[in-house]
Amino acid sequence: MTLDQLRFGQRARIVGIAGGRGLQRRLQQIGIHPGDMVSLAALGSFRGPILIAINGTQLALGRGVARRIRVEPL
Repeated sequence: MTLDQLRFGQRARIVGIAGGRGLQRRLQQIGIHPGDMVSLAALGSFRGPILIAINGTQLALGRGVARRIRVEPL
């Protein structure tokens, strides 16, 4: 399952990132790492960005990026 497939409020653990080193490095820089707990805080309208809660903060991610983050629902 990928991050963009979570339902509102659903919690999950990040299990991997499908992307090149550049994407992985960028996600690490903003605080997204395999093993972290994440939940879906809000959905943008018209297939816009999603808002996630992770490590005590909220981050907006484009759906294309969210599609590359593999998660395991809890």
